[in-house]
Amino acid sequence: MTRPAARGGSRASADRLARLLNLVPYLLARPGIEIAEAAGDLGVTERQLREDLELLWVCGLPGYGPGDLIDMAFDGDRVTITYDAGIDRPLRLTPDEALALVVALRMLAETPGVANREAVERALAKIENAAGDLVAAPVEVRLPADTRQVQELRTAVESGRALRITYYTAARDETTERVVDPLRMLMVGGRAYVEAWCRRAEAVRLFRSDRIDAVTELDEPAVVPPQARPHDLTDGVFRPSPDLPLITLRVGRSERWITEYYPCESVAAGDADQWLVSLRVTDLGWARRFVLGLGPEVTVVAPVELAEQVRAAAAAALDAYASPAPSPAPAQPAGGPDTPAAPSAGPAVTAGAQ
Repeated sequence: MTRPAARGGSRASADRLARLLNLVPYLLARPGIEIAEAAGDLGVTERQLREDLELLWVCGLPGYGPGDLIDMAFDGDRVTITYDAGIDRPLRLTPDEALALVVALRMLAETPGVANREAVERALAKIENAAGDLVAAPVEVRLPADTRQVQELRTAVESGRALRITYYTAARDETTERVVDPLRMLMVGGRAYVEAWCRRAEAVRLFRSDRIDAVTELDEPAVVPPQARPHDLTDGVFRPSPDLPLITLRVGRSERWITEYYPCESVAAGDADQWLVSLRVTDLGWARRFVLGLGPEVTVVAPVELAEQVRAAAAAALDAYASPAPSPAPAQPAGGPDTPAAPSAGPAVTAGAQ
């Protein structure tokens, strides 16, 4: 049994949806257009356009029977839309649809990294004005990472100035101070990031907002070098590459969740209901802490160096628990060791005794 390493990117799906929505009116205005010409206009390959056209065959109105689906005719390498399933008619939203769209736009407007927030806010205002009472109910959108710190970081990034940050690097378990030149704010997997040129690393880095312990806006503009390029985050923040260490773990049923949470190179069935899981890691230090945080149904298969590190760390932890706690020092009088002890108060006296 083998599983693919990467999960499908949401950006690719969103791009394809936007392309399909534009494809029908484009073809309606150009009946009989050559597929090669259409692909050039739309900025895709002929193969991708043909795959989009095949998908359009099963798109249309609820019911999805004859007369409901988009239809088209091919004449050699030319295509013509013969039935558009009403996609050319003005959109009329139901109350539920209007409210859902308003919530989605409000969430988009609050998402760090949105390039054209003004356009989103204009579209939101138009829908709210047109829908009227349909969306009059108060709706507050709060993202999982929408904290005061994220708001402060967004303001600092938008100021266009360099920042001094105190940052915790989980891969090396260390805290460092850096001066960065921000590029943008991003929201990936429900977490906010600052993408910036790091003067310490002399490269573009991603900094998780919840690992930034302190941020100071400097009195100098952010200067991003020409060679700085934003990361492609289509498949997530972590992008496994062949130059990163490869680890192999034997996991039991209770720890199989890691195959869904982390990008794995391979997952194979082993003995006794166990899986052999191979994945790339940033470094073995992170891998050691990762394995130590898992349950007892995980065994390091490779590399040997990682197995030795995990064994040594586990043994040290057990030794710490096994060592008896040092005996507390005898209490000293308040005045110090040379202060004479207070005289005895004598026997206890019971109330009423003679």
